[in-house]
Formats: sequence, structure tokens, C-alpha cells
Amino acid sequence: MSAARPLATLRAIAALAALPLLLTACGYGSEATDDGGKQTAVAADAKKLSADEVSIGYFPNLTHATALVGVQEGLFQKELGGTKIKASTFNAGPSEIEALNAGSIDIGWIGPSPSINGYTKSKGKNLRIIGGSASGGVKLVVNPDKIKILDDLKGKKIATPQLGNTQDVAFLNWIAEKGWKVDAQSGKGDVSVVRTDNKITPDAYKSGSIDGAWVPEPTASKLVAEGAKVLLDESTLWPKNQFVITNIIVSQKFLKEHPDVVEAVLRGSVKTNEWISANPDKAKASANTALEKLSGKALPAQVLDPAWKSITFLDDPLAATLDTEAQHAVKAGLLDKPDLKGIYDLAPLNKVLKAAGKPEVSDAGLGAE
Repeated sequence: MSAARPLATLRAIAALAALPLLLTACGYGSEATDDGGKQTAVAADAKKLSADEVSIGYFPNLTHATALVGVQEGLFQKELGGTKIKASTFNAGPSEIEALNAGSIDIGWIGPSPSINGYTKSKGKNLRIIGGSASGGVKLVVNPDKIKILDDLKGKKIATPQLGNTQDVAFLNWIAEKGWKVDAQSGKGDVSVVRTDNKITPDAYKSGSIDGAWVPEPTASKLVAEGAKVLLDESTLWPKNQFVITNIIVSQKFLKEHPDVVEAVLRGSVKTNEWISANPDKAKASANTALEKLSGKALPAQVLDPAWKSITFLDDPLAATLDTEAQHAVKAGLLDKPDLKGIYDLAPLNKVLKAAGKPEVSDAGLGAE
């Protein structure tokens, strides 16, 4: 059985009305915030690349830990030399895509749904996916008093972050493969799909208004801390237990004008992922420190530890899974068949990987010519 983490473009009439909701990158909230463009200090004698500054964007989420840790530990700045980093954080995909289109950021960490939407809405002219960052970190968690096995979901109320977001269509696809029927727009059917912002999902669970949720981390672990049980880890539905949850994207203009800066950021990303792999406990603490600085509150260990464990940080964008996600979104009736040819440009990443003695990664036939 295979499930897709879906892509969030509603077709036709629904698209215009719902698009601001559907572009949320990983379902971590619909309001966008920005950290004011915090700049990283550089050494006075450090050599600049072709740009004085590179603006990067990411979310204050564990699935964006490559960016959180890379900035926190100075691993990106080390590769950029005298080129300064201007870092901005966002809580929703639309604002990050808008910032990329406006030139407010040059490179961003973002989920597959807004990557697809940003690419297709601009007819392939505004961005490229240039690397991967994270896989996994999505779970079905349920009230163990009401749901003990997967078949018990029938007739229950299960939350997803938003209509058409990545977890929403993943759940709709899973329901369809069970042979059950649900109207995608209303969420009504053999299972009640209740679209609930992740910020309030734990309260909805505590109040009993939902019986479970198909959600990303750390929301899943927050529910577990409230007594819920993990019934299914979405990674088990994918080949090799991997599917993309965070991409690295770049403005095509910036990629063309400053390829050396893009390569430096990708080197920083690769080295950050290496550091995370070699120092998992330090990396987890670093990410939590960054989250505390950005949100004012660190995650407690009972949430942080299981959430961190379920996420894999990697350089491969897992392009084939992005294509599968698109196909399942189309099947669910939430996405017009997209032309994804050209969405990837992995030449800079593969150059970095080759120089580091690492295997190159595939664009699954969706690369730029």
C-alpha cells in the first residue's frame, strides 16, 4: 500500500477561494511571520562571493532543522565567507513563495506542496528545487480508547492540518486505498476528515472533538504527550521508508546570477546534514535552541525526542516521491495534472556531492534541460 504526501493546489473554482490556505508548507499554521531578516556576523577579512548577501528563508520547525542548525552553528556562514546571510523565518508556504517571487529571499527551505504550486502558477519561471533536506516526520495518532486498529478509523473524526495540504491528501489517498469513500471538499464520508490548524489540534484532541490526527511533527508527539498513540508512521507506506517533506528551492534569477553563492549554501547544507548525522544529540539541542530563540519556547523532551527521531535529514530531494505525491493529489481530485518538467536543477548539488566524494542524486526525469 502506498500513500502520498500530497500537493496542495485545488482545481478550478476551489483554487481561487482556498489557495491561501492550501499553500501552507507543512501544515504548521496559516499565519506568516518573519524574524526581521536577522543577519549573521562575518569575519572582517572573509572573502566575498559574487553577492554581498544571500537571503534565506525557512520555518521554525524540526523538519527544517538543516536550516535551523546550519545557521545556529555557523556552518552556512563558513562556506559563504564574506557573503552575509540574511535569515528570515515563515510560518506558512504562501508568504515564503511570495517572498521568493518578490526577491525578499533568494533560497528557501519549504515543503513539496508550495514548491509545486509556486512552480506551476508561474508556469515554471520563478523557482527551482535544488536539493533535499528532510524525509518523514508524519504520523497517524489516535485516541487508544476509541481506535485500536486501522479499521477502527471508519466512522471516526480524524484531523488533518488543512484542506488540500500535504497530510490532508496523504490521508485521503490512504482512505481511498482502503476502499472507503470521503468527499474531498467537505471531508464527509466513511471517515470524517476534520481540517484543523496544528496549533489547536492538541486542544481539539483534549476536548474530544477529534479522535485522532494525521499530522507532521512536532504536532504528532504533542498529541502523544496528551495520551494519544501512534497507529501509523507514514514513512512505512513508502519505498525505503522515505518521502520528501522539505525541499531547498531557489529563485531562478538568483541561481543564474550567483551560482557560486548557491553552491556555497548547498555545501553548507550538505555539511550540516553530515554534522547532524555525526552529532544527533548536539544537533537536536541546537535545533531546539534555535526554535526557542525564534518562538520564545523550547520543545519539552517528551515532544522533542520522539519527533526528532522520526525525521531523516538528507541531501537527496527524493524526486520520485514528489512525482508520486502529485499523482495522488490528482487522483484525489485536488490537483490538475501538473507539468513538473524542469522543476529540479540538481547540477549544483551534484557538483557539491561529487567534490565531497558522495553519490549524485536523481531528478527522476523532472530536471531542467
